[in-house]
Amino acid sequence: MTFPPIREELRGIEPYGAPQLDVPVALNTNENPYGPSAACADDVAAAVREATTTLNRYPDREHVALRTALAAYLSRDTLPTRGFEVGVEQVWAANGSNEVMLQLLQAFGGPGRRALSFAPTYSMYPEYARDTSTDWVQGHRAEDFTLDLDHARETVERERPSVVLLPSPNNPTGTALPPEAVGMLCAAAGDGLVVVDEAYTEFRREGTPSALELLPEHRNLVVTRTMSKAFALAGGRVGYLAADPAICDAIRVVRLPYHLSAVTQAVALAALRHAPELLGRVDDLRRERDACVDWLRAQGLTVADSDANFVLFGTFADRHALWQDLVDQGVLIRETGPDGWLRVSIGTPEEMAAFRDALLTSLDRLADRPTDTSTDQGVPA
Repeated sequence: MTFPPIREELRGIEPYGAPQLDVPVALNTNENPYGPSAACADDVAAAVREATTTLNRYPDREHVALRTALAAYLSRDTLPTRGFEVGVEQVWAANGSNEVMLQLLQAFGGPGRRALSFAPTYSMYPEYARDTSTDWVQGHRAEDFTLDLDHARETVERERPSVVLLPSPNNPTGTALPPEAVGMLCAAAGDGLVVVDEAYTEFRREGTPSALELLPEHRNLVVTRTMSKAFALAGGRVGYLAADPAICDAIRVVRLPYHLSAVTQAVALAALRHAPELLGRVDDLRRERDACVDWLRAQGLTVADSDANFVLFGTFADRHALWQDLVDQGVLIRETGPDGWLRVSIGTPEEMAAFRDALLTSLDRLADRPTDTSTDQGVPA
């Protein structure tokens, strides 16, 4: 046996992760470029200071106070539109939405079961399936990265997955699900779960609904979110979900004991107390995103419509050369998505100006401007 005796399907695989380079302008991991105010930081520090006085004891493994605060936050989406509140018994939190997803597949996937999504999509989904010995099945998206509803329904009905993973907005394309998709796929999935990953939902364009509104109608619907993006809490590692209470109870069976530290819970509660401030930059980032889309298209580039805080653009004969040339100029974006495409996270106006200047320099230097600029919607013809 080859040492170490790792599972054969894991041997030789590189761990997931975006490059962490020391550059002046880092626009590659969809972080919020605006940190908390001094007042928020002081509140977080005070909350952590209080939590440290009890670190000799285990934290609340049910994190009831945090779930209660998260339920109140989610109810801001459901009360005005559908007239119902999300209850604390419907909410579960974990160490980032990554752990939430892993726990879902630990509880509802496993040997002999299938998980399904539609490519291109978040590259961690098949890894969650692999790590839980869940079979991975992949459908496809339309050429404009939207979800072909007929294809999606037929794929779900044919494959009968235990878990369907549907990001909205989609990563890496930024594409939101059409409102009718969620209910249709919940019906098609039967007893299988439909997980709508709303990691970037606070950045969605006006008029795009949240899947939260459909929770009362579909017991198999799970809506996941994160505090990493709009809440500017990527370093805090807090993700959460809303679902039928029976789903939350099932996750309790597989979760590790005390999986959220007392410090993490204190930080997240303090951040939620400052939600209006932390979310106050969302509109600024939306405007900067829309301006970025317009500018990229004006350069003759193909750009996917985005409801997120990032933009996918292309296509390039040698995207790695372009990516490297940008890095050499101190601007880090992401090589991800289909061949030929690049993704830029939305930063401050100053960071976006640096990105535009560097991209123009790289395009001229590499002479890699795309030749197909015939589409009106900024997506492949």
